[in-house]
Amino acid sequence: MASRRTARRGERTPAATLPVARVCVDVPLAHLDRAFDYHVPEHLDAEAVPGCRVRVRFGGQLVDGFLLERVATSEHPGRLAFLDRVISAEPVLAAEIAALARAVADRYAGTLTDVLRLAVPPRHARVEAEPSGEAAEPPRRPAADGWRRYPRGPAFLDALHERRPAHAVWQALPGEDWPARLAEAAAVVAATGRGAVLVVPDHRDVARLHAACAALLGGHGVVALSADLGPAERYRRWLAVRRGVVRVVVGTRAAAFAPVADPGLLVVWDDGDDLHADPHAPYPHMRDVLMLRAHSSGAALLLAGFARTAEAQLLLDSGWAHGVVADRDTVRAAAPRVTAIGEHESQLARDPAARAARLPSVAFDAARSALSAGAPVLVQVPRRGYVPLLACANCRAPARCRRCAGPLGLAAGADGEAPRPPACRWCGATEAAFRCAACGSRRLRAVVVGSRRTAEELGRAFPGVAVRTSGGGEVLAAVPARPQLVVATPGAEPLAEGGYGAALLLDGWALLGRADLRAAEETLRRWMTAAALVRPAGEGGRVVVAADSSLAAVQALIRWDPAWHAGQELAARAELGFPPAVRMAAVDGSPAAVADLLDGVNLPGSAEVLGPVPLERADGAERALVRVRRAEGRALAAALRAAVAVRTARKDPDLARVRLDPVELL
Repeated sequence: MASRRTARRGERTPAATLPVARVCVDVPLAHLDRAFDYHVPEHLDAEAVPGCRVRVRFGGQLVDGFLLERVATSEHPGRLAFLDRVISAEPVLAAEIAALARAVADRYAGTLTDVLRLAVPPRHARVEAEPSGEAAEPPRRPAADGWRRYPRGPAFLDALHERRPAHAVWQALPGEDWPARLAEAAAVVAATGRGAVLVVPDHRDVARLHAACAALLGGHGVVALSADLGPAERYRRWLAVRRGVVRVVVGTRAAAFAPVADPGLLVVWDDGDDLHADPHAPYPHMRDVLMLRAHSSGAALLLAGFARTAEAQLLLDSGWAHGVVADRDTVRAAAPRVTAIGEHESQLARDPAARAARLPSVAFDAARSALSAGAPVLVQVPRRGYVPLLACANCRAPARCRRCAGPLGLAAGADGEAPRPPACRWCGATEAAFRCAACGSRRLRAVVVGSRRTAEELGRAFPGVAVRTSGGGEVLAAVPARPQLVVATPGAEPLAEGGYGAALLLDGWALLGRADLRAAEETLRRWMTAAALVRPAGEGGRVVVAADSSLAAVQALIRWDPAWHAGQELAARAELGFPPAVRMAAVDGSPAAVADLLDGVNLPGSAEVLGPVPLERADGAERALVRVRRAEGRALAAALRAAVAVRTARKDPDLARVRLDPVELL
């Protein structure tokens, strides 16, 4: 009994050195977004290291947290509680990542706890006990001759080798083997003993880039991090990075927080892809995360892609980054020939099968020529499915369900069967006796034709030619170099051995006509991603885009000049007062919650409140937009976070959601 009392008294004795631990508790409330001080008991002195996971008593309950640092004294005037226990002595939270998470939370008006959930994966005790091995020797600097096609390419690699914090925007040439180029840049950094983090949109890009890096660095010199690995394997690879065994990391969103020691290069491929925007609070964009990390760590930053965003253009215009772009002669030699056509009936091919497939004569001839030459043809359509949207054939009003007012669409039947009757895409109810509420007509027409219906029509237009689809849950990685039609949705285009002979970009109006601030920029990005898979014009490569040639996005595609289009976009947004020319916050919630938050916020001097306006949602939510000058973006985030903290402290049940610079504004 006496020994037990002595043990309990020992637990209440603070450690002799640095007895105070500052802990980030796992409580996602804005008014509690700060570190709390606890005493380190003497028996946990060796285990309670900065970065480890701990459990503490907070608000009468035991909660998890991260030990941020240990200090000699506390500024808290009251009595400090003791750490309950150390969950694991593994220092999973590096000081650099903790500082980065704090900077991301401050930029996006979020909490540190929310960002740490994105940065540190859940623990697996069995994996933690496994040995991680030893770090491989730094590789030799590769030749990287592919970068010589870009006048500033070799200079950028030299800056990486000399450990200078270079910032660049790389405009990849059409047909460029971009995984090989990024792998060469990572190898140059690894040769100096520093680390590299390369972030790509999806798992297919991860596989390609990981294979390219492994070819230069060896299988043990690079690790891939993505959500589809499974919790245990992902934690195993993440620990190898944290323990310094691996220097180069390739992955999707969460890889931006990979705890690479001494990072020398941070890369975002295709930063305009909306997959780089995290859907969880505080909704950070990985481009901004890596910019913050580059600023704090002194690492080089590379934004890369076939297209260019307005945000990347702003970095170039401000002088913060420099462009790595090929000269115009090199671009013309690498690009396919691009032809723009309208979508009027007069431009359809005279061939009845081509008319049924909605192919204008130019597109039909381009596809037929490529197939005759033995090359595959890529057909990009905006939507998957059969006929996802229907409208009245008489007045063109959207066809809606009589029960829930949802949109009507057509689903494909089983193999060899006719399509199913029109059905609601919300409630699933069949609408066998449609009558337009506006004009009374019973006839329907397709608003958008999906990939499956397009594949069916192309099969009739090109008898004897194999037709394959890629999109949704069935995404092809690659197709062989033989005559075939590949119908794909944007982002699901497979690679073709030797390149496609032609690409048909259909239904351009469906992409350009979206009610979205970034519609033109996103459309051009999707078009250029598909067109970059086509052979050069000198080898017969053709791209046919079904859109008006007078549009800026179409002109940029024809000339293969995304830099010009990005400059136009940035100038237009600056004139209209939209990001990235300004900082903007979207406040969503019930009318009462939005009004209460805006009434209680102390906005910066240049702030302008737009709205609120109703959202097309069943819960009656509203949205208000708040914009300020870029120089006051930090102040706007702090003011909104303080207003949210007041509401959480009052325990208001109806909370408003705050997002800074959201990808979708309209």
